[in-house]
Amino acid sequence: MGILPPAESNETTSPDDGFDPLEKSYQSPPKLPVELRTPEDLIAKAIAPVKIDYLRPPPSRTALTAKVEGGADNDATERKTTTSGVIKEKKSKRQLKRERKQEQKSALHICSEVAKSGKADGCRFGENCRFNHDIAAFLAQKPADLEGVCPFVTFEELCPYGITCRFFNTHKEHTPESCDISKKSSEINVLKKDLQKLLWKNKFSFPKADYQLKVLGLKGGKSTNSKAGNGQLDNNPENSDVLNDLHADEVDDTCISADEIRRSPWEAAEKELSSVVSGFDESRPLKKVKSLVDGHVKDNWSSEATYVGTSEQRNDIPETNLLDGRDGASSIRLCSSISDLNLKPHAREKKLIDFSRKLYLAPLTTVGNLPFRRICKTLGADITCGEMALCTNLLQGQASEWALLRRHSSEDIFGVQICGAYPDSVARTVELIDQHCEVDFIDINMGCPIDIIVNKGAGSSLLTKPMRMKSIIQAASGTTVVPLTIKVRTGFFEGRNRIDSLISNIYDWGAGAITVHGRSRQQRYSKLSDWNYIYQCTNKAPADLQVLGNGDIFSYCDYNKHMSDCPELSTCMIARGALIKPWIFTEIKEQRHWDISSSERLNIIRDFVNFGLEHWGSDTKGVETTRHFLLEWLSYTHRYIPVGILDVIPQRLNWRPPSYFGRDDLETLMASDSAADWIRISEMLLGKVPESFTFAPKHKSNAYDTAENG
Repeated sequence: MGILPPAESNETTSPDDGFDPLEKSYQSPPKLPVELRTPEDLIAKAIAPVKIDYLRPPPSRTALTAKVEGGADNDATERKTTTSGVIKEKKSKRQLKRERKQEQKSALHICSEVAKSGKADGCRFGENCRFNHDIAAFLAQKPADLEGVCPFVTFEELCPYGITCRFFNTHKEHTPESCDISKKSSEINVLKKDLQKLLWKNKFSFPKADYQLKVLGLKGGKSTNSKAGNGQLDNNPENSDVLNDLHADEVDDTCISADEIRRSPWEAAEKELSSVVSGFDESRPLKKVKSLVDGHVKDNWSSEATYVGTSEQRNDIPETNLLDGRDGASSIRLCSSISDLNLKPHAREKKLIDFSRKLYLAPLTTVGNLPFRRICKTLGADITCGEMALCTNLLQGQASEWALLRRHSSEDIFGVQICGAYPDSVARTVELIDQHCEVDFIDINMGCPIDIIVNKGAGSSLLTKPMRMKSIIQAASGTTVVPLTIKVRTGFFEGRNRIDSLISNIYDWGAGAITVHGRSRQQRYSKLSDWNYIYQCTNKAPADLQVLGNGDIFSYCDYNKHMSDCPELSTCMIARGALIKPWIFTEIKEQRHWDISSSERLNIIRDFVNFGLEHWGSDTKGVETTRHFLLEWLSYTHRYIPVGILDVIPQRLNWRPPSYFGRDDLETLMASDSAADWIRISEMLLGKVPESFTFAPKHKSNAYDTAENG
């Protein structure tokens, strides 16, 4: 963010008051010192009203210039800093690629099996292994161990990183007998190798998703030549590939033609059945498919059989069912093959997640990782959701994208958020998650404002395409067996809100809950969230659709106000407020402003580091990955202003903190907006950074109004 200049004086000046005849140029007009302004004046300019005793004067221009020229830690050759101290990356992609190749040839690139067993012959590939097996050479170049205890030594198994662990010296003090068998690092939803290979080779089948897409008329074979009025069928096998793949025996044994269908009071149902068996007419959108079971027409979303026709017609149902020359068993076998695919509970019949008055941690890009969610769970969060994952990357089997779906055992109510631009990719992703992940709900992001997402037709771009929204929600809802939720913004363009007109339709399409972020895509985070519009959407929503509000929740007062202003609101989703102070969940549950000390904040950071080492690993790579995500988080936490030094409480999310001293040195360090100071905090827990270490925040949180956090 940098140091904010003092506000201009309210006194009127003549045009020549700022002219310096010696410099022959105009200078800045007279400034009123920050400490002389009233809290009301500061709040009006969105500047946090810090007590005068803790304010410090801004640095002089010469000091800032010297800081830029000198760089961080007086090392201009390795690092280049801005006035805010943010370190910029100087290495090119070619240079980074060259360094990776050099690392692979070094002794540090040791085989994981050898490292775990501590024996050079522990690898089953032997000399054919492409990794290093020289343990002595590795130990000679290995960085020094860190202070502390290995995060894995208390689990029922020994550390999986063996000699590569940065806490290897503590392994000698722990044996399998000393491990606590009751404690285990429990992470699920891990991508398995056999599944990944199927996705890589594009050999994974999606029968439920493909069938649902065909039912909705969104996908299928070539357009058929069937005539709508006479019940004729086109027996093109390409148009029934889903049925042939799933139920080859049943379909082959009971394949029928148009001549076999006889006229009856059930002609409408016969046409529906024939369209499912033989193909789909893409010239018109398909309605719900009805299947014939025991001579009854059964709606594919209904749990009870529904009869068509008069009471006399119902009593005259022939024993051979509706198909001439076929007994009841064959008909039932044919119809059951169709109904098995299509009989799913509607969104109204699915087990819904009760969001009412529960504290919901929003899915947060980059920072909302598993260790951070564990921190929020310990501080009072009830519901957690993974980071937004792209459907295309999940379907390609990318391990980095699948890592966003991981769940810890402490997350008792957990959902995943996906983002896609088309119904087929979203439906297939939903089926994939259904089969191979344990989740309580699936959230579809239709509000992400990031350019790279919007340009691909996903995220908030869908707000301009309601028919595609409908197709995506219907396809996903018809495929999954877990509740489906939607996250949206008010609209795409500022001043053109549209979600209130779609919210009833969203429920009819199959969503069980919707989160409304009170900003448009065009606004990003530049203005306060429009909660009045969120209330308007809540009042227009059907009674069974849960509506959640999102935007600018930063204290229990904010939460209480929104819940009291609109009792129909289920709850409030907490996003950036949790990034800046994750103890906001504790404040809401205990209904107090927590004047947390710097040592308590450091303990929370220490817990994050321990959770990160469990998640990313305790070897050098895991340590540096943990450091990277810690620095990303610290790029938000420095915006927190302790309660004890504020003139007005609670702090608002849009307040810019002036330069101030903390109540101790650690609190002052935590308030710094310099990346160099964030690195110093990481070094307290993870040791010194590598010699050529660089860091630049992924999200521009220090700009407040330009953060691109999806």
